[in-house]
Amino acid sequence: MDGEVRELIRRRGLDPFTDPGPVRLLVRDVVADYSERSLTSALPPIGDVESVVRDVLDRVAGFGPLQRYLDDPEIEEIWVNEPGRVFVARHGRSELTTTILAPGELADLVERMLRTSGRRIDMSTPFVDAMMPDGSRLHVVIPDITRRHMAVNIRKFVLQAHSLDELVALGTITAPAARFLEAAVASGLNILVSGGTQAGKTTLLNCLCAAVPARERVITCEEVFELRVPLPDVVSMQTRQPNLEGAGEIPLRRLVKEALRMRPSRIVVGEVRQEECLDLLIALNSGLPGMCTLHANSAREAVVKMCTLPLLAGENIGTSFVVPTVASSVDLVVHVGTDADGRRRVREIVALPGRAEDGVIETADVFTSRDGRLVRADGYPPHADRFAAAGFDLPALLA
Repeated sequence: MDGEVRELIRRRGLDPFTDPGPVRLLVRDVVADYSERSLTSALPPIGDVESVVRDVLDRVAGFGPLQRYLDDPEIEEIWVNEPGRVFVARHGRSELTTTILAPGELADLVERMLRTSGRRIDMSTPFVDAMMPDGSRLHVVIPDITRRHMAVNIRKFVLQAHSLDELVALGTITAPAARFLEAAVASGLNILVSGGTQAGKTTLLNCLCAAVPARERVITCEEVFELRVPLPDVVSMQTRQPNLEGAGEIPLRRLVKEALRMRPSRIVVGEVRQEECLDLLIALNSGLPGMCTLHANSAREAVVKMCTLPLLAGENIGTSFVVPTVASSVDLVVHVGTDADGRRRVREIVALPGRAEDGVIETADVFTSRDGRLVRADGYPPHADRFAAAGFDLPALLA
């Protein structure tokens, strides 16, 4: 049946990813025809027609046995260590599934996942980071980097919230902290979102972007498209891998530089990992508001990391330049973490008053965690004049 469907798709010039409706109708017609023929022939009868249609669609127009996990809204991530060990993450907790892939099936699925991304994986480029048609993020590593089997991670784009108010409803952040962050974004403060893997950094950054005034022009730079900025004037850019000749690579650092030539009102970087941190700091230091995410265990460690990553840009970059630049460029650090039950929460909001002494940047706690709840601390953010210019009464906001 699969072969018949694939042949009909080829003859009619359909694309399962861009023409899902006609492909679904085609599969139903083929299954119905098979069911009729099974009544007057030796073909085995079909018990559950809907189940067969779904299975055929998954194999022909989807991603086989993994498709049901991609369709499950509760599943956040899927990873395959080997054909017989397929894991999923549900509500922040991992579990081993009963799915067992056939020999060679995983390689075929990866090839189909990469088809629309324009990216490749082979012995010369054993790693790939790409976006799937549904917006999920795919990462693959092949042998001999891995021991025997290719390792596949699919991080689904599950945007549980689109605004800070929705994060309040989910219990991720308190209402006073959300109002403060909304005012900070509207006032043009530079904000760094820190946290561990799958802590909800990108979701929080998306919600912060929703608080950007509609009149602004936002440029986003990412390794793979993940941000969804709900504004009328947005340009999104992602990195590009080198071609077969090793040329044509567009790293994140290049995107940050190009973004400055595009008349941005605000720049948003999905995640800083390496020397692109220097270019972002230079942009923020020039008066351009911006936001980004960073892997770190706490807000203080995020500040320290912001001071070390720019040093990767070259030997001529020293701490004497980087530390005061970070102190004057980063205004707030919002740290998110995952509880033992898998729930994501904002753990602390730290302000950088702009002062540094003996290579250590001064910080002030604006909100901190006490007894598992985010509460007001005694610190204040910098640039009270920007809050006032944007129409916010900062003392009342933090009262």
